[in-house]
Amino acid sequence: MLRDAHPAIQGVVSEAASIHILGAGLKPEKPAHQAIHDLDSRGWRLVPVHPRDAGGAILGRPIRPTIEDGIIPEVVVFFLAPERAKQAVREMMVRHGRESMPLLWFQPGSEHEDVLEMLNEAGILHIVDDCIVRFVQRHHLKSDHEHVPEPWYLQVQANDESGCSVWTVESNKSTQASPKTQLEWCGDAWDLEYSEHTVARYIRSLARSGESIVDLAARLA
Repeated sequence: MLRDAHPAIQGVVSEAASIHILGAGLKPEKPAHQAIHDLDSRGWRLVPVHPRDAGGAILGRPIRPTIEDGIIPEVVVFFLAPERAKQAVREMMVRHGRESMPLLWFQPGSEHEDVLEMLNEAGILHIVDDCIVRFVQRHHLKSDHEHVPEPWYLQVQANDESGCSVWTVESNKSTQASPKTQLEWCGDAWDLEYSEHTVARYIRSLARSGESIVDLAARLA
């Protein structure tokens, strides 16, 4: 574990293109939801993750049910109860292995002693006893990548009981509720290009020669 004043931590956060925020759902009073607002306009690709509210969006960022299979996160922030954070860390360890683990940021109250002991023994970079938002504000940090929220993509079951799927391009930059029918997939252009989810792989298979991911998604909508 390195304390936040260590230059390595500031470098990792600034150089990251994306920050995954576990626990960021639609309830505006929750700290994880507010973190999306607080980190907005600082250049990061903010990725809220919340199983119950998946398919909704916070400030135009689609809420995923999990970290996408095939996506290697750079910074993962836990706004979770300790046991849920422990489970999430175990899943990442299995998926990515020690060498490809992201910076793990445990918001106050999410720490699990067993997990911290394991991370210390494995030499995996992690932060405790500090808030990601306060850290960014305190050190006046921004992402080096200047990501701007873009249209995102949503596939749900049709509401007519036909068994069909409906693919849409969502361009609203505000916060919106999760879909009323079953969510099949959601994500942005980055997810669509690199995710190993069945829906994302199928969509990519429909691309015409020389067609970009953005053009493909728009055509299918």
